[in-house]
This record gives sequence, structure tokens and C-alpha cells, in this order.
Amino acid sequence: MKKVIKWIKVGAWAMLAAGLVAVNAVSGSAAQVNTEQQAQQKPTPTEQVALTTCRIENGQIKIAGGVEGAWSDPAYYDNYLYLFELQPYQNDLTGRTDYAAWITKGDAVSFTQPLNLGTEGDKLYSKFMVAVFDGEQYIPVSNAIHVTNPEVLAKNTDEFRAPLTKKGLLIEQSMLDDAFELGVKHVIVNIPFHHILGNGIDYTYDGKTYHFNKELMDEYDYTIRRMSEKGMLVTAVILNGWNDATPQLVYPGVTKSASANYYGFNVSTKEGYETVKAIASFLAERYGDHSSSHGKVSNWIIGNEINNNMNWNYMGKMDIETYVKEYERAFRVFYTAIKSTNKSDRVYFSTDYNWNHEADGSLKYNAKDIVDVFNRNVRIGGQMDWGLAYHPYSIPLTEPEFWDDDQTGLIKNDPSSPVINFSNLSVLTDYLQLPEMRMADGNVRHVILSEQGFTSHSATRGKNTDLQAAAFAYAYYITDNNPYIDAFIMSRQVDAPAEAKDSLNFGLWECNMNTPNQINPTKRKKIWTVFKWIDNKKESLGITEFAKPIIGINNWSDVIPNFKYKEN
Repeated sequence: MKKVIKWIKVGAWAMLAAGLVAVNAVSGSAAQVNTEQQAQQKPTPTEQVALTTCRIENGQIKIAGGVEGAWSDPAYYDNYLYLFELQPYQNDLTGRTDYAAWITKGDAVSFTQPLNLGTEGDKLYSKFMVAVFDGEQYIPVSNAIHVTNPEVLAKNTDEFRAPLTKKGLLIEQSMLDDAFELGVKHVIVNIPFHHILGNGIDYTYDGKTYHFNKELMDEYDYTIRRMSEKGMLVTAVILNGWNDATPQLVYPGVTKSASANYYGFNVSTKEGYETVKAIASFLAERYGDHSSSHGKVSNWIIGNEINNNMNWNYMGKMDIETYVKEYERAFRVFYTAIKSTNKSDRVYFSTDYNWNHEADGSLKYNAKDIVDVFNRNVRIGGQMDWGLAYHPYSIPLTEPEFWDDDQTGLIKNDPSSPVINFSNLSVLTDYLQLPEMRMADGNVRHVILSEQGFTSHSATRGKNTDLQAAAFAYAYYITDNNPYIDAFIMSRQVDAPAEAKDSLNFGLWECNMNTPNQINPTKRKKIWTVFKWIDNKKESLGITEFAKPIIGINNWSDVIPNFKYKEN
């Protein structure tokens, strides 16, 4: 624990020194200075404040940190440090004079603020920054820090209910009975903002009324409730599709893009922040309680494959620092809304498998860089127990094998690997075990594999359902024997015609290709049976015996260290 705290402080100093926290030099004259000094530009403040603690305690917010560097020249700066409160959409102190508290320089850096929960002065979502005063302006000399323990406010305090196995599936709502027969333990539900807004449900939050599509929410309620009743752990993917009626949900200046499936959430404006916060709170409350008539969501993924700005989280061209800052801003709002309602819920961001591959620096970024920058920002701005929802597909997606993916030149067994998928999955979990990547309590962050599939129609060899089933079996065993991965969720219950035409037949069922705009199951594939029994201790090895010669192995333990089942 001591090492982690030290890293946080050093990281804060490093960010301050690098200029990532705005510290502005301003010109002008100071009182009681000689003529030569009056002619000079005011020097940049020399003290650097690292705020390292921001916690709710007994209805108050306790903020603390430390100082490095000499105090600024008293000829230009007064003898106090000032605490400012900023809203999530605010970036600087330009024109601000409304400091919230002050201390004398040399005193311990410690402030107390009222939480004011549920009032107009509610500070739960606020961030705090320290400044110095030069007689004319307040100049930031610290990082901005947020409340790090919103879970202490949660009314739903049940412990996280992890299923007995990691087996999961994205389910068609019309095929719940099939999912129950399969023994699915983890399920994905996609919740797009642009669909759930509408009429029929009025939700008042912070004095404003928001409207939701009752017909659609009733469908979600029915599905999530039935899944919850069967003991399935529900993971909701929160998505932001284009909606002409809610332009405030899209980042300022962004217009509708033909290449964008979804858009980044906007909390960089007051209206965007208030709308996102209200919708996040609505969902957290509706699906927060195991006894709720609406059902229970336990995992929340904010956006999809965020390292791909162009297609899945569009915010316009941005360098990675700006992009991650804006995403983190939205993530914090969701995280605070969810955790302050449901103590044990887990909140994730998602990336594809391009760990160090296909980045262009403005619309696509390396997944590793996203993880690194996000983690660094979080450690400076206030820890969150974020998790990673990863998508380790085969290379290419049109071929089911992953065990020969090293032939592409994109697979290495260290963090420099261009791609991380099932062939080198331990590289990912080893990386997240590094001290600087861990949660505040020292534990390794939660990882779920929230989307993957193996095609049953090879682009080069045609239909091959045995190969698909073998790839699934091997990948599941790899995941099941990795203690740092909590879930393995397949992307399709049924082939999607739009994907199948491109040899992306990921389903457990074949589909009717004559209904291209609908997903209609026609026939179970071999993978259906393997999926059903893969997590059954008595049946698993027998049902996967066929896969060994396909993969080219004699025993699973030959390729999977510490294989959990006893082989003959």
C-alpha cells in the first residue's frame, strides 16, 4: 500500500511539472514592489500542490495533499492557498473569485467541504483545485481531484454476486428459454441512450423532468428481470447513438458521421453534464436492487471499444490526451451515479484487441495507450475502481483459429505485442498486475471478456462448425484457468445475416439468410452443445475431446498452465 501511495504523489508532481495541470503566468504589477519589479512580468508560481485525498466522511468532503517547491515570491503572491470547487464541465479558474476555503501557506494542506447531498449545492460530482492569488487572479497550482468513495452513500449495499462459472452470452430477447437451457451465467444487454429516451416515463432529477420510452423500458425490465431471477449476472453496455432531439449528448462541434455507430458522451457542457447525470442516475436506480421488479444490473460498460473513436465512440479528431480526458469526464459521472446508488456494482470501459496496433493518433488509438493514459489520469484526479472489458477476437475475424495467430507477426508474449487475444491473453492480465495499474486497495482490477466470437464459416475454407466449436472450447479453458478474468461472454446467440454474409458467423445457431433485416434462428451448431456443457465438471472434458486433434494437442494441460480439470 505504501508503494501505491508514493506512486500517486510522484505522479501528481510529475503531471504538475509537465504542465498538464494549468498553471498560468500573468503579467501586471504587485503592491509594494519597487519600480524595476513593476516593469517585470509576474513570475510563475513556484509551489506545486498535489491533492491526494478527497473522501466523504460523516456528510463532509475531506480533501488533503502536500506541497513541493518553494513558496512563490511574496512580492507577487499573497500568503494563502485557496480551494476552488469546479463542476465536471469546467476546466479552469478564469474570472473566478468564489473560492470555497483557504489555508495559510505552511499549514497542512487540508480542507473540509460540506457535501450538501440532494441540494442545489450538492458537491458529490464536483472536483476541487488549489490556487494562489497574485492580487489580480487566482492561478491553479494543483491537480483537480474528485470524490473517490461515492459508494458510502449507496442505498443498495448487497455484496457482488459472482456466478459459479464464467460462461456468458449476448442473448436475443426472444430466445431467453434457449439461454436458460444453455445454462448461461453472464449476459450482455445493450442500452442505447437514443432509444430509451421518449415518452411514457417521467423522471425528475435536480428539478428537471426527463422522459423515457415506456414501451422500450418495459421490454428491458422484462428481459433483465427474467435473467436476474435465473441467477444470471447482467452486464449493461451503455451506448450513445445519434438523436436529433438531444444534441447536448454529443460532444460540441460533432456532426452526424456515416462511419460512426455510436458517439462519445458529452459532459463538457452544463446541459450535457446534467442530461448524462440524470440518465445515468435513472438507470442506476431502476436496475439497482436484486429485489426490484425491473431486475438487477451488476456490471456497467460505458461505451464500446473506446480506442476506436471513429466507429464506436465518435468525438471528432483528437489527440489521445484530449480524447481520454473527455471520456474520463463522462466515465466519472456514470461511475459516481452508479456507485453512489449501488455499492458493489462494477464499472468498465471497453477496448478492442489492438493493444499496440492500427493507431493513427486522432481517430484510433492503441488500447494499451488508452489504458495507460486513463489509469494515470484517474490516479491523479481521484481513484476509481475501473475495470476493463476486453474483446480478444481471432486474427482475422473471418478465421476461427487463434492458436496460429503468431504467424501474422502481430502476436508477442510481452506488452509490446501489437495484438493481445486468446493466443497471448496472459500478457494482458500480467500487465494489469503491475503495482501502478492496481486499484487503490492494491487488488488487481476486474477484467471481463465482454465480446468475442469464432466464425463457423472460414473465409478461405468454407463451413467448418467443428473448428468453431474447438476454438470456443480452447478459448474458454484459457479464460477459465486465468484467475484475473471474471467472465467470458460470447457475442452471438444466433448468426446475424449482415455479419454472416462476410463470413462472420459467430452464433451458436445458424440464421435464415433470407431475412437480412431480422435474426431468425434455423439450426443449432456443434458449438451449442459444447457451450452448454463446457462449465460442467463431469461433462466438460468428454464434450471437448474432439477438439484436441483439431488443435494438435494431446492434453489441455500441455497448452494451458495449471489446467483445473484432471485429465486421464
